[in-house]
This record gives sequence, C-alpha cells and structure tokens, in this order.
Amino acid sequence: MSEDKFELLKSIKKLGIEKDLIQGNFGIEKENVRVDKNGYLALSPHPNAFGSKLTNPYIITDFSESQIEMITPTFTKLEECYEFLENIHRIVLNELKDEYLWPQSMPPNLPEEEYIPVANYEDNADGNYQRLYRDHIAAVYGKKKLLISGIHYNFSFADKFLETLYKGLGEKDSFKNFKDDVYLKICRNFYRYSPILIYLFGASPSVHSSFDSRELENLDKISEDSYAVPKATSMRNSDKGYRNLEKFIVSYESVEAYARDITALVEAELIQSPKEYYSPIRLKTKKDKNILKYLLEKGIDYVELRFLDLNPLSKIGIDLETLQFIHLFIIYSLLKKEKNKKIELFHLENSDLVASFGRQEDMQIKISKDEEVSFDDWAKNIINEMKNMVKEIGVNDEYFSLIIKNAEDKIKHKHKSNSSIIYEGIKEKNYIDYHMGKAIEYAALNQINQFNLLGYEDLELSTQILLKDAIKRGTKVEVIDRNENFIMLSKDDKVEYIKQATKTSLDSYSTVLIMENKSVTKMVLEKNNIRVPEGKNYDEIILAKDDYSLFKGKAIVIKPKSTNFGLGITIFKEEFSQNLYNRAIDIAFSHDSSVIIEEFIEGKEYRIFVIGDQVVGILHRVPANICGDGKKTIKELVYEKNLDPLRGKGYKTPLEKINLGEAEEIFLEAQGFNFDYIPGDNQIVYLRENSNVSTGGDSIDYTDDIPDGYKKVAIAAARAVGATICGVDMMIKNLNEGYKEENYGIIELNFNPAIHIHCYPYKGKNRKLGDKILDILGF
Repeated sequence: MSEDKFELLKSIKKLGIEKDLIQGNFGIEKENVRVDKNGYLALSPHPNAFGSKLTNPYIITDFSESQIEMITPTFTKLEECYEFLENIHRIVLNELKDEYLWPQSMPPNLPEEEYIPVANYEDNADGNYQRLYRDHIAAVYGKKKLLISGIHYNFSFADKFLETLYKGLGEKDSFKNFKDDVYLKICRNFYRYSPILIYLFGASPSVHSSFDSRELENLDKISEDSYAVPKATSMRNSDKGYRNLEKFIVSYESVEAYARDITALVEAELIQSPKEYYSPIRLKTKKDKNILKYLLEKGIDYVELRFLDLNPLSKIGIDLETLQFIHLFIIYSLLKKEKNKKIELFHLENSDLVASFGRQEDMQIKISKDEEVSFDDWAKNIINEMKNMVKEIGVNDEYFSLIIKNAEDKIKHKHKSNSSIIYEGIKEKNYIDYHMGKAIEYAALNQINQFNLLGYEDLELSTQILLKDAIKRGTKVEVIDRNENFIMLSKDDKVEYIKQATKTSLDSYSTVLIMENKSVTKMVLEKNNIRVPEGKNYDEIILAKDDYSLFKGKAIVIKPKSTNFGLGITIFKEEFSQNLYNRAIDIAFSHDSSVIIEEFIEGKEYRIFVIGDQVVGILHRVPANICGDGKKTIKELVYEKNLDPLRGKGYKTPLEKINLGEAEEIFLEAQGFNFDYIPGDNQIVYLRENSNVSTGGDSIDYTDDIPDGYKKVAIAAARAVGATICGVDMMIKNLNEGYKEENYGIIELNFNPAIHIHCYPYKGKNRKLGDKILDILGF
C-alpha cells in the first residue's frame, strides 16, 4: 500500500470510493459512576431494572457495582450511533432513584478502598472469571484508580470499501494482510499524533482530595477539595490515571509482532491477560476470548480508541462534533505518510507530557529522540494537513472544515479548551460542587421530551416505549419495517416479532378478527353475560338513514363496524336533526362498508388495559376540549392548546393534537356553537363526545380508583374473545356506587391498544406497560 497520503487519496478518488472513505462502522462504550446527591460514590447495587450485569448488550457493570458501562450496537452512521448512546444514557438516568451519573472521568468523593464494591456478577463460569479478574486488578492498581471512567470509540472501515481499494491498488498480498496493514498503520500514526487529541478533548484537569493519596503528592491544591497540575489537560491520560504500572512498547508492525509482544508480557507475568494491556488504542476482534489466536488466524476486525475522557461540558459526556473529529483523525492516520513502522518511547512520553502540561504556552514535544518542537506549531501543522485532506476528499468538506476550524480555535486560544474551562469552574466552585451542578442540570434536561427514543421518532410512541424498555433490560432490538412499526426482539434463542407494540404472537388471528368486528365482539360478550349496548348493524347507507325515526329522541352512537382509534364515531346524547343524523351516517360509512347504531350508555368512559389475567392500567379519557378566556374563539383556543409539546400527530407523542373537522363541527352545532364562537372565561367546551386520546382527548389515570368488580368484568371480556393483550372500553355510570351490574356497559374491545397513554397520562402515574408486555412475552 502506498505510503504517500496524496497518492493513496488519488487512488481512492480514481476508484470513486471517496464517499466510502469517510464512512464506516461505529460503536461507543461509555462508563459512568453513580453518585448520591452530595457527590459521594453511590454504594447501592447495580439497578435490577437493567437485568444481567454481564450479558445485557447495552448496560452492564464495569469494575464496580457503582460503575455503569453503556454500549451501543454497531452503526454505519456516526450520528445514529451517537443518538443511540444518548438513548441508553437517558434510559439509565430514568432508573436512578436519588442518584446521578457523575459527569467526570476522575472519581467523585470516594470512601476508603475496602468500602468500594467490586462488581458482583452472576454465579456462573463467566461471572466467576470476571470477579477473579477484578480482584486481581484491584490488588495491582487499587480500587480508586479502577473507578476512573472514560469512553471507548470503536471503528472499522466497511469491508466493501477495503475490498475495492485492495483490488484497485493491485495488492499481491492476501486481503487479510492488506486489511491488517490498514488498521496497524492507523494505530502507529495514532501513537505519533494522538497528543493533539489529548489536548483537544482532555477534560479531567484535576482530582478529588479523596483520590489515592499517593497520587496527590507533588500536586497543587487548586480548590478546597481538589488537586491538579495547573496546566493539565487530562489526569486520566497522565501517570495519575488508570494505566499499566510500566510503559510497555508493543509493536504494531504486524499482527504477529503485536501478538508476540503481548504474549511475552503475559508470560513474564507483567499482565495477567491481553485485556490487561491498557493501551490508548487496541486491535480488536469480534470475539474477546482467545483474541490473539483469533487475530493471527482471522485478522483485525476493528480498532478501539480508549483515550477519551468524559466531558463534563456535554450532557452525556461526549458530543457529536468530538466524535466526528476523531473519525477524521482516523482517516488522517491512514493517509498520513510514515517514515517507519516503529513506535518509540518518546511517542508515549509526548502523550504523558500533553496530559500533564498541555496548556503551557511554551511546551515542547519530541519529533525524534533528539529533536523537540513547539507543541502549538506541531498541532497547527496537523490541523492544516487535516484541512487539506478534507478539501482533497471533497465530501462534506464544509461541515468537516468547520469541525477542524473549531479544533484549531482551541489550539490558538488555550482558555477555550475543555480542560481550561473545567479547571476554572472547579477553582470557582470546588470539585464536587462544580460537577454535581452539571450532573443535576443534565438530569433535569433528561426529563424534557423524555418519552421520545432518539432516531426512532418516526415510530408510534407505543413502539418507542417498548423499544426503550427492551434496551433497558437487555433484550436486543431491531426495527424491521419502520412504516408498519414492525420490530424484532431477541434474547438468547428467543425471538418475537411485534407490530405496533401490542400485536404479538400471544393473540391469535381469529381473536384479532373478533375484536376488529364490533358486531361479532358484541355477540361474543353477550353470550358470556357481559353487558353491551343494544343496537343495529347496517350494510347500506340508505337503510341506516331511513331508520332516523327509530332513533329520534334517543341517546345514540353511530360508528363504523371495524374502525379503531375513535375514527368515524359520532355521539348524540340529546335531540338531533335528520340532517345531523345523515351527516353522521356519511362519516361512519366513509370509514367502513358497515356501521353500527347503538344506544349511548350514560356515564364516563374508561380504557381498561388487560394483559393476561391482570388489569395493568385504567384511564378516564376526557373528550377533546378547550377552556375559554372570554377573548379567543374556539379555533384560536384549539391552536394554543395544540402548541403543548406533549401533543403531536400520528401517535408519536403522549397526546394527539385536536382536530377541527366535520365531526367536531357537527358536535359543536348540536350545542349551538361553531368554530368562531368565543367561550366565556373558564367555560369548558367539548369538541367531541367520544373520548379517544387519538382524537385530541386528555388522559387521566384511574388504575387505583376503579372498583375490583369492573376490573374482573374487563378480564372476563378479554378472556371471552381469547385475548391476551386487550383494551376494554367501559362506560361506568357512577363510580361512587361501587360495582353494580346495571352500572356499566362495554362499548368496545381493542386488539391494538396504545400503551403510551398509560405510560405518559395527562394526569397520573406511569404504569410501565412496556415492561409488562416484555414480562408476558418472556423477556
């Protein structure tokens, strides 16, 4: 492979694969320790909500019970990877009770070592091995150092890109060796040039006074509770951080040399296993066990960059711009010309120097064993080369150039660096107060629009909730049809295909068909002695209209036979004209070829959610309404109410926007109003009679307030149609009278009940229906 960066880039452009050069496969692993509200290490166990501490693919423990590790799947787009990391971070925060995620790599206020809880894994072969390994490293490095947290950035090029490049360059060696050479060169240049990354993204300029006392020697006290080297950028990457006790020079000239050197370290008992080689960049394979053997036989699958500090200036510890810059740096490391393939001791010393003194104005670093240059000049030269590289590639160059320019600004103006801003904040507020201020701020931000799963906002909110809860407990998720809200969940050998969160294999096709057909539903319920409203079915619009005299003067409901979400329904509780009746018939037939006209059962409507033999949530759904102020029209008041961020369209938010259509117009006309009517101050005007949240209604949780008798009826109704997951719509005249048979009527069963209205009610508790569905599915 050519070592001239421009020649290689010319070849890439000649092959027409420059777009593939800036793409790849991305994954992120992030560690955080949990703390209490005062900034002390939380000594509570790893939260049970996350399932297995060892096998959850997204959320596990790291060294300590108090240290959470968040792991993204592999994505082909860095933006998607970042969003998924934020999702995991938000999921973790939502499960913490009176605790926070510490936003800094260096630990919070720590107890004595004996009180720091080592991760207590399951009692099996893997769990026992992990415990023994943690006991070993605790004895070697000390528990306090092992609580230092960070971020790992995993990257590989797409094999298709490498294969095209391999063939285009006419390489005579094997593809495996060519691919290995790509990643080995990236690693070598990373060692040479990574000090610029430590400067730019170092965010741990000090340590707390409770840190390992041996490491506080020769440090300056910069606040009441912290110590530092005054110009440090990253204590985590310095000799105060979590690293091997000696500086090991491991060869990256070939996979064979790499494996040979690490094997020698293990045999000399300098490290226990290859995973104890704590390098800032690692060669990685898809299998962690017998990694050296796999590397030699199969080759390198990806590289893992391990130098990144948690950034307290970012709400999740990292920002997308940082990740994009590192991606460009990886590309730079591939393209950058190298004189030889050796990693020298001075390369490691340069990183130490920048970690401890990176903000000194006159700092010098080595470019050979005997030659030093100004760090600022050296860093600016790298920036200029990266600028030229981006322009030469010619893909997203404006965006990438801006990212590089922002990095350049931090080199020119050291006070703008992350470490400088954090250092000054600690000096002003103290170490614990500064970081706890950030932790509390970010926890509060997490509550804003917390119902959305980032990157999946196009899915119905119920589907998003199920995905979030699956991620939380370690069930793998995959969206297989976004338009249909079709997802796949898997764990071990179990696989489940689910549509719209509640259509699962637990309910048969015939059960769904029964609930879909309101006439059949009524017949089945009647046969099981469950009260339903009396009524008639119509397959012809003219026959329905001809029966106006049959229903005149009665309270009735006109609805499509097989609709859902309250669509096409009109309710008349009082006198109505032939004209209004006919328009309601037209609306119902516009949604189905058959309609039902039935008695209106008085009382309030409740959605009772049944899973198996349990009622897991009950809502009273208040019909779409507005509250007057004596000044604005109904149309204007609806507009204002729809501005609430909880309201949206397409079931992607907890509440739906209120519509002003024909159904609302008919209902208002029956009351003597229209859209331009100005309600009086505090006058409540209802826009529909049916109370579906899907038509703009408000949801109020009543799970704990409904007498058990009605819950038993709902369970019996679901059982009658063979439903495992079912939404039972029940009218109850008077709750104060307790359960009475004549006091209720079931007006509908729903085969696809939304769960989001029970998880994010307008008023009331989150009933966590996503978890309950996962429970009954066996996840």
